Amino acid sequence: MKFSDAHIPFGMSWTSPFAKWQGPLAELNSLDMAVDVTGRALADRGLPPEEITEWTLGCTVPQQHAFYGVTGISRRLGAGDHGGPWIARACATSAAVIEHLATQVELGAHSTTIGVVTDRTSNGPLMLWSSAQAAGGAPVSEHWVLDPMKLDPTTGQSMNDTAENTARDAGYTREQLDEVALMRYEQYLTALADDRAVQREYMVPVRIPRRRGEGWLEADHGVFPTTAEGLAALRPVAPDGVVTFGAQTHPADGCAGVVVASAARARELGRGGVTAQILATGFSRAAPAYMPKAPVPAALRALADAGVEVADLDVVTTHNPFAVNDLWFSEQTGYPLERMNPYGSSLVYGHPQGPTGARAVTELVHALHARGGGLGLFTGCAAGDSAGAVVVRVDG
Repeated sequence: MKFSDAHIPFGMSWTSPFAKWQGPLAELNSLDMAVDVTGRALADRGLPPEEITEWTLGCTVPQQHAFYGVTGISRRLGAGDHGGPWIARACATSAAVIEHLATQVELGAHSTTIGVVTDRTSNGPLMLWSSAQAAGGAPVSEHWVLDPMKLDPTTGQSMNDTAENTARDAGYTREQLDEVALMRYEQYLTALADDRAVQREYMVPVRIPRRRGEGWLEADHGVFPTTAEGLAALRPVAPDGVVTFGAQTHPADGCAGVVVASAARARELGRGGVTAQILATGFSRAAPAYMPKAPVPAALRALADAGVEVADLDVVTTHNPFAVNDLWFSEQTGYPLERMNPYGSSLVYGHPQGPTGARAVTELVHALHARGGGLGLFTGCAAGDSAGAVVVRVDG
């Protein structure tokens, strides 16, 4: 979908630190976390919540009191009578949220909108459905987080299977996957230099209420130190496979936010008047059970709508739950691996599902601004064989 008047004001997108599941954010309701982080992010940036007239919640893991959706967030933040939809598109949720907001702005329905994207994979809900026909009336159950990782009901295959299928089809070796994983970790370390100077530009700490006082999470938690020797020592997840736990992401908890506004409003809100124009979004699917392939057609669709070529891109960020994703993208598009994910990626810092893409878009915008502007792409896979993409241009 092509856009001409939808912008992310520079500095008006942010992310919390991501914490590996069952870590410091495990007992924090993701909606409560989003309210607190979003409130402080808006206050620090001088944007009153009541000036935002379209709110959108991106969330894939139900939480207590989630029935009321975005209204439970906007009202608690003092946004008056403004609300909006709850969007869930698995790991492409952030791209779907951005597309919805950009559409609202493009149509002139709203000039200032926000996407609040949050998820907690820790302590995912156990869903129970009554079944009078089962023995003893036993309910049908599903673990909302764990079970989908193990089984796509349309293919009978797991998430890990999709990576192995793609690696096998492309002929990727264990060594190639390890090289990408190590590269992404080393890129992540650049964002930690000078006391996390890069991350502090866009990362908002999480307040953790406790029985006595409160704690704070100011940096990513659970990132595992990665070395070539350590990766080589790991066994593949599947006995005859090439994918190890070192070459795939880990579940996480976290939240993120992105403001989308008209050009005139974005220049008012953006730091130094700078904006990231949303040129296009795109969604697509690959063959069933080949999830790592899906970001390529999604990206090509978004690029076609934006009227640009892969060769025009200055920076690419990806949601890459497997190192296989980036290998396939680079092979199919010719885009260099080393020019992707300059501040690391979800392969390294984890994947809280919904907000992962919003963090990648935020890092994309900051990487483009750091180089003086340019054209960028975010693309990432989702749910078995689908993907979403966003093309942006930073003007300085």
